[in-house]
Parts: sequence; structure tokens; C-alpha cells
Amino acid sequence: MTGYLELAASAVLYALGIVAQSVASRRADEGGGGLGLLSRLVRDRLYLLGFAGQVGGFALAFLARAELPLYLVQAGSSCAVGLATLFGIAVLGWRIRTVEVVVLVVMATGLVLLVAAATPSTAHDVPQGLGVVLFGLPLVALVLVQRRINGVVPLATAAGLTFAVVAMTSRTLADEPLPTLPLYPLAWLMIVAALVGQSYLALSLRRGSATSTVATMDATTVVITSVIGIAALGDRITPGREWWVVLGVGLVVSGVLLLGSADRFAKTTDDAAQVSG
Repeated sequence: MTGYLELAASAVLYALGIVAQSVASRRADEGGGGLGLLSRLVRDRLYLLGFAGQVGGFALAFLARAELPLYLVQAGSSCAVGLATLFGIAVLGWRIRTVEVVVLVVMATGLVLLVAAATPSTAHDVPQGLGVVLFGLPLVALVLVQRRINGVVPLATAAGLTFAVVAMTSRTLADEPLPTLPLYPLAWLMIVAALVGQSYLALSLRRGSATSTVATMDATTVVITSVIGIAALGDRITPGREWWVVLGVGLVVSGVLLLGSADRFAKTTDDAAQVSG
């Protein structure tokens, strides 16, 4: 039960972080993106609060990955976008639409299927040198092309890829004693990936809504980590329930994407109404 409790608490902290970072990123002064944007945001207390939520969520998710498969942990974390919506409704006065209620039910159904199909397991150890090369190459590429990537969807997708690297490296390290983690090159690569991911996330939040941005990011992360976790990292499934995982992941990914699409549609409709008015 410890892993499941850690995962639930992680989703709550992620949701709070999403809302706080979204508000802070939108009110940041104009200027360059990337690390320059982060350097301005770190002076914003609201952004730092959101970042603390993200860090706390990551720490709990890291601990959960020691015994839970990636497809469950990442799907559970992705449900934070639904929790963020509920938090926005309760605290910030966001309006909820019927489609959002349906999507939240779909995501919850998918998560229940994954919980029922998951089997606790310890990840396969990835050789440090090979892991640095395999996981580091995508990061280097993303850093080099960051200035050329435009649009909310490409930026959020890139953020999802970097956080997939964070999830996969942490899955291989989660069962190691915490004091020894600084001795592993993959641990430092994980930190670099998290910083690159935060940079892409800040850029995408600045250009789009929190819901649509995080939906695209989480969908990318869930798909990549689920496939690689089962194929290469030793994630296990209860025998006979393989299709539960396929359906559960499909429902969660569909839910976050539909939630993001509904948010973009509503924003477009509101903008059109303002123009016509």
C-alpha cells in the first residue's frame, strides 16, 4: 500500500504545482525563452510554490517507482491534470463543462483498470554508461533545437519526452539506497532532464492553457514510458490482464488529450465571441 499512497500524494502535489506554475508563467514579463525565462520565474514566489509542488510530486513518484510499474505511476501522475482542473474550479473559480466531467470519469476508469492490472516489481538495472548514452542523446538534441521549436503542442510534446527520460532513469534508480544516488551518472542525467523539461514546460505554459499543455505533455510521457517500461525495464502485469493495461493506458491518454482539446476549443470560442462582440 505504501507505493499507492505515495502515488496518490504525488498526483495531488503535481496538480497544485500545475496551477501555480501556469499563473506565474502567464504573468512573466516578455523576453527570451529557455533558461532565460526560468531565471525570471525563479524570482516569482508563486512559481517557486508551484515548483516546490512539482518537486514534492516527483519525489513521491520516485519512491513509488521502486515497487510500482511505470505505466501505473505515469498514468496516476497524469491524472494530476484532472485534479488541477478540480482545484481551479474550487479555488480559482474556473467553470467546468459537461465534457470535462465525462473526461474525468474516463480517466478515473482507466486508472482503476491499471491499478487492478498492476503487479509490484523491481526494475531491471540499466548499465550506467549505456543508460547515459541512450537517455542522454534525446536531451542533447532537445537542448540544441529548443530555439527552433514553436507552438504549444511541439513544446509540450518535447517536455513530455524529457519527463519520460526522468521517469525511466528514476525507475532504474528507485530501489537504490538514497545516500548512494549521487554516485550514479544516471542520477545526474535525471536532474538535467528535469531542468530541460521545466524549461520546455514553462515555454508551453506561457503560450497555452495549463490544461491543454499538460495534457499533451502527459500523454507523450505515459505512452513512451508504458511501452519502454514493459518492453525493457521489467514492468510486470497480472497474468491475463494485459488488455486491461492497454485499455487503461488508452483511456487515460484519451482523457488527458480530450481534456486539452476541450480547453483549446473553449478558448477559441471565447476569443471568437470577443471579436464578434
